[in-house]
Amino acid sequence: MEEKQLKLLLKDMSLDEKIGQLIQLSGEFFQANDISYGPRDKLGISQEMVDLTGSVLNVAGAEATRKVQDQQMARQPHHIPVMFMSDVIYGYKTIYPIPLGLGATWNPEIIKKAFATAADEASAAGIQVAYAPMLDTVHDARWGRVLESPGEDPYLNSKYAEAMVEGFQEKIEDNKGVAACFKHFAGYGGVESGREYNTVDMSISNLYQNYLPAYKAAVKAGAKLAMTSLAALNGVPSTADKRLLDNLLRKAWGFKGIIISDYASIYELVKHGFAANTVDASYKALNATVDIDMKSPCYANGLKQLVTNGQLDEKKVDAAVWRVLSLKNDFGLFEDPYRGTSLAREKASVLSKDKRNLARKIATEAVVLLQNKNNVLPLNKNEKFALIGPYSTEHSLLGMWAVHGEPKDSVSIFEGLKRYVPDIKTAKGTDINRSRQMLQEMGFPSDEAISQVISTEEEEKNNNKLALQAARESDVVILAMGESTLEAGEAGSKTNLSLPANQLDLINKISALGKKVVLLIISGRPLVLTNVKDKVDSILECWFPGTEGGAAIADILFGKANPSGRLTMSFPYSSGQEPLYYNHLSTGRPVHDSQHVGRFLSKYLDAPAEPLYPFGYGLSYGHVSYAKMTLDKKELHHDEQIVAKVVLKNDSDWDCEETVQLYMHDKVASIVQPVKRLIDFKRIAIKAHTEKTVNFNISPKQLTFFDNTGEKVLENGEFTLYVGSNSWNCLEQDFTLVD
Repeated sequence: MEEKQLKLLLKDMSLDEKIGQLIQLSGEFFQANDISYGPRDKLGISQEMVDLTGSVLNVAGAEATRKVQDQQMARQPHHIPVMFMSDVIYGYKTIYPIPLGLGATWNPEIIKKAFATAADEASAAGIQVAYAPMLDTVHDARWGRVLESPGEDPYLNSKYAEAMVEGFQEKIEDNKGVAACFKHFAGYGGVESGREYNTVDMSISNLYQNYLPAYKAAVKAGAKLAMTSLAALNGVPSTADKRLLDNLLRKAWGFKGIIISDYASIYELVKHGFAANTVDASYKALNATVDIDMKSPCYANGLKQLVTNGQLDEKKVDAAVWRVLSLKNDFGLFEDPYRGTSLAREKASVLSKDKRNLARKIATEAVVLLQNKNNVLPLNKNEKFALIGPYSTEHSLLGMWAVHGEPKDSVSIFEGLKRYVPDIKTAKGTDINRSRQMLQEMGFPSDEAISQVISTEEEEKNNNKLALQAARESDVVILAMGESTLEAGEAGSKTNLSLPANQLDLINKISALGKKVVLLIISGRPLVLTNVKDKVDSILECWFPGTEGGAAIADILFGKANPSGRLTMSFPYSSGQEPLYYNHLSTGRPVHDSQHVGRFLSKYLDAPAEPLYPFGYGLSYGHVSYAKMTLDKKELHHDEQIVAKVVLKNDSDWDCEETVQLYMHDKVASIVQPVKRLIDFKRIAIKAHTEKTVNFNISPKQLTFFDNTGEKVLENGEFTLYVGSNSWNCLEQDFTLVD
């Protein structure tokens, strides 16, 4: 539709029609009238407003979306098509590793491909907008939603933001892409105590330095939507923060797209104590330029009153509606409301061979080898194996936010291993979790439902017995342990990051047999492995690995793939260390290099201050050493660059993929700076028994920081550059920045 026609359409719409375009409801409102009454009555939204609704949440599939589209267009006076928006966070039907696992690849290029293929599947199923990428910087593994984030570093997250947005949107013109909706703006990853929906309170410097860069990268990459945070940031709920949304996101950053609330977050302005009632909440959200109200009654019941009594200028409603109509027009929905979706295209697109192959490759790159004593891995196929643990034959390897994925489509660990060793023994050994209280907190609705996933005491004893018997008859025991799907994700906050007691008990029993033991961790967050690392030989962090997870894990175990994953979130020594992150600020009494000794240092009495496994950490089957680091100059002028060179040596028999990481430290600044800060990285293929020189060009703009007014600052002085395989193990060189 031409812009002129679109303006005429807007002008001809009634106020009710306009408000309808700013409402988003979920699928139960639209499948059939008899189903819609319950939720409609619960929200207090009239059938008239349901009929005028402009977008639909989490309805997917060519048949379902076409049906709802026909129904809604017939009911609307101007027959305006609806938009279908959905959680396509790390895959639609072909599920990739969780984003924290995607981050561990340190490979934005392949992640861009993953998001392009996810967009192809989703668009074939009628979805136009994906609620991703989630770009919250995460420092606290107690927060369940670390599962959705690429990790703890703002620079690396920015690289992923660009890749994910571009991947989603690269084929929009061909109806094979979807619009990216980045979230949760802003700073949601900083919730206090790692507790879901909690408050975020931080300095402006911290906000700009560590939390805003990835969102800004998404805007720069062309993301078409932004979703607000459920939290209050520095005392103002993000969903009504005009300075954050209008002044910063729209005016300063130039964002022209749609801002949508998170689920019910406009209504929750009342619960925050920021709005007096739902009408007040509507005013404050729209005034802050939130365009779409997701699953709340506020806009549906409040905006008309505000306009008719003169409190709200209808032009503000028009501006929001214009943004919604413009995106629909960009999608070509007025000409083709189905946007090319069909059952035939959907069938051909989802879970295709090429997508499964990509999922398998990415899952292998996401696996992080944390420990490999005596080079137990890779495994020798001639040995006798037992696969033991609650994830041995489990197909639920997708994680909580693969809402459209089907466990039945995934490759289990057992199925993956059988391709290499057909006669492998397997035993469940124990349940994923045997705590009834924990399962109740996870959302199991009844004791009956819990009893379906918890074995009886007799069954548990027998499971243990069969597992120990299988272990005794084997040379190598592969333990498949980890978190339940419902333990990680939204509302999955925990204070105890250890494996469940029943899993630890089984690990101890098997460890006592003296067999070679390989531990596979299936999880959505960093776990405390302090109490298990000495009980096993090798540890692989596999995350929730996705549709091809079992195949990828087998490829790693038997050496078809060499582990190359590197952590993007620190693994704690103890849960009590959280929040824990590598780029913390310098302190006056550091554990190392302090003028004080003994007790009076920044440390714990009962645990190290450092993590068990740091940011950037990961092993491979071969070993690459960092032999030498040099700088081409010791003084850097503002119009120059410094070239840092590092010599890598691979003295092993394995070809390796090494992630070379470049960090910096500003020694003296007007605001205390992090002990290290990632400013660049390169994935380098280095063949066995060869060496390679890697160059980094460092410019003054990489040395800037933000002050407490949000202004970017560059100060002359002394700096240290670090190059290494992780944030701990680095070579270093000093230089000085001068005018």
